[in-house]
Amino acid sequence: MAGLVAFAVLVAAAVAGWLVLRDEPYVATPEDQAATAIGPRAVDAALDRLEEAVAAGDAAALAGAPAEIARNAARLRVRDLDLRYVDTVARTDDSLRAAVDVTWRFGGFDARPARTEVEMTFTADGAEAVLTSVGGGEARSPLWLTGPVEVLRSERVLVVGATGTDVASIGRHAVAAVPVVRRVLAGWRSRLVVEVPASAEGLGDVLGAEDGQYDAVAAVTAAPDGSVAPDAPLHVFVNPDVLGTLGARGAQVVMSHEATHVATRAPVTTQPLWLLEGFADYVALRDVDLPLTTTAGQVIEQVREEGLPRALPGPAEFDTATTHLGATYEAAWLACVVLADRVGEARLVDLYRAAGRTGLEEALRDVAGWSEADLVRAWRSRLADLAGLSDSTV
Repeated sequence: MAGLVAFAVLVAAAVAGWLVLRDEPYVATPEDQAATAIGPRAVDAALDRLEEAVAAGDAAALAGAPAEIARNAARLRVRDLDLRYVDTVARTDDSLRAAVDVTWRFGGFDARPARTEVEMTFTADGAEAVLTSVGGGEARSPLWLTGPVEVLRSERVLVVGATGTDVASIGRHAVAAVPVVRRVLAGWRSRLVVEVPASAEGLGDVLGAEDGQYDAVAAVTAAPDGSVAPDAPLHVFVNPDVLGTLGARGAQVVMSHEATHVATRAPVTTQPLWLLEGFADYVALRDVDLPLTTTAGQVIEQVREEGLPRALPGPAEFDTATTHLGATYEAAWLACVVLADRVGEARLVDLYRAAGRTGLEEALRDVAGWSEADLVRAWRSRLADLAGLSDSTV
């Protein structure tokens, strides 16, 4: 990126020098010189009209895609909306596709706005530009901008889903997740936003992900714009193609897991990945009445087939394309269970927070009196017991 910036500066300097040295006066290229009759000024005007309608809550003043967006914005109480033309992506004889910088937040739920580039398509209506579609391309496609949505709102939970998604069921799981999290993290008072695209493909579009990246994932917690800033808004994004295949208990565990990520602000913290995911499962499974042979069934089977792991799971094991992702999550959860058995639940929470401030090794030493090697030995011993392996294998 630094190289690109430097190149841009050099190009700008060269152009400036050329303009100063040439004899003829500089004349700007007319914006309608290309095949499309509309240009950046017309696009800016269309964006201004949409901003004004959203601010006034006046969807009736618009038609087509802009009216739909304004209706969504009213139901979601969108605030701080700012739309700015950035660049032209493509043109045809009668349309222009533009990159637009979009800033927004959901009032009452997001403390800070999100900001990202979104691709939008405009067509010409005389000299005016008319917004006809939003999303697609390489950029993110925020759900509320790309089509009609269904909204469920309670005091602490906001669920927004594409038309036809099971917003009511997902909303019940989201509402139930709040007390699950607060039983362990009593100080959590923030609110929970859940977004439900129409499909796994739609989830990838909303997150600007590579094709298939989230096909096997039930849900993910992230900032709507991909930010990792400490104060970034965090939402839960659901893959209905996977969550819909789970029973009620499984779907609840998933939602409670993701709500824990929101409560701990996991996507913008620095704990090891196994601790982030293991702790979220610890919270989600805390009051679920299932035996260890079930909640750790996949990792037990993996240990019996491949032997004990030498280290706690790292980023490679958590890759969404891996074939043993379930076992990886169970292994991380079991490490947190081992820690809770040693220091108690309240001190596990202390350790989790300390690991984000001072690093894992210091947190383990201060809270548990262990090194990471001590934790790994205790974790391997628990895995061996569950898998029915002899002590000599540890």
